[in-house]
Amino acid sequence: MDEQSGHPASTPSPQPEPFRNRLPTLFEVLSRRTRPPVDLFSFYIYMRDQQRSVDYLDFWLDVSQHMSLCRHYVRELRRSVLIGTPDMDKAGSIRSSAILENIGDMNHPAAGPSMYATEKEKDQDAQMSAFLREEQAQDSPNESAGTDRRGTSRPSGYFSTPQDPTSDSNSPALTVARQDIRASAEKILYTFLLPGAEREIILPGSITQDVTTSIEEFGRDDPEVFDVAKDYVFQAMERDAFPGFLRMKALGNLIPPTLVLRLIIGLLAMFGGFWAAFVLIFLDMDRLTRCWLILPFTLGVYFLASYQYSLDPVLALIGFSEYTPFSFSRIHEPYIRKLLARRSLMVLAVTALIDAALCLLFILVPGKRL
Repeated sequence: MDEQSGHPASTPSPQPEPFRNRLPTLFEVLSRRTRPPVDLFSFYIYMRDQQRSVDYLDFWLDVSQHMSLCRHYVRELRRSVLIGTPDMDKAGSIRSSAILENIGDMNHPAAGPSMYATEKEKDQDAQMSAFLREEQAQDSPNESAGTDRRGTSRPSGYFSTPQDPTSDSNSPALTVARQDIRASAEKILYTFLLPGAEREIILPGSITQDVTTSIEEFGRDDPEVFDVAKDYVFQAMERDAFPGFLRMKALGNLIPPTLVLRLIIGLLAMFGGFWAAFVLIFLDMDRLTRCWLILPFTLGVYFLASYQYSLDPVLALIGFSEYTPFSFSRIHEPYIRKLLARRSLMVLAVTALIDAALCLLFILVPGKRL
């Protein structure tokens, strides 16, 4: 799965939690804090192949990337202003400078739903959005002239233009420009939200209209403009898609196309087993010969049990889970591996019990030649 931005990440990716003794939450999966088979890649494949609604996940990921881009930009700019820029050149707006200095370091591990953020993160993100709106309002009237309030000339988009790394200033060069944020916001709007968009997602009309108006008419590109849409999509995935994902990946290790194939093989094997059993009985074959019935009955019961429980117990016990047809990945999430191992032993016990009952019945029943 490709990331939508070519900019360097502002913070290292969150590390998975190796000792989680429970099923993960959707927020943990989207924040890349889980391991296969309940990681973000597996959820992406599930949304693409099973739910057929990967556009919603891509929208959420793109908005999260937009948030990370804004944080990276403001963090770099704050460092440049506070450390490397002389006081007289700190900002063209005293209000913008005050907001920038009060934001803090914003060392958030990931861009998540606004409803899951801590109060500190919410406050910092709100200040960041306020700063971006203030900067946008300040730069708009001066895009052509590029003069600050004191009448001294400055480049258009004073805060946003990356600085020349070869200049005499001690400020570090910015790797994210203000126009990158604007382009990111417009890309999300034109790709997912406008009617007839390439990958249009269905949201309540009021949400779509508010986002469109904010970006196109008011020129906003701060992260708060997407908050309502992002949280709506998150809750929809959490309600409609994530429970099915956990059932497939945490309670089983097979996908629907493979399950259908196993159902067909299991039924054919059981039909062959019953047909052979009755033929051998009515030909009055000896019990030693009838022991060969173990093969079709074992195969049939095993595949039908795999279909019933969406689980291949042998593959689960050796630590593999299927994510695309006949493609398997290692199970690295410790709790999931233990859960699947327990279920595998139960499935094997059921399989052995039914298989033994069928074999004993058709092997020990007296033969009668017709």
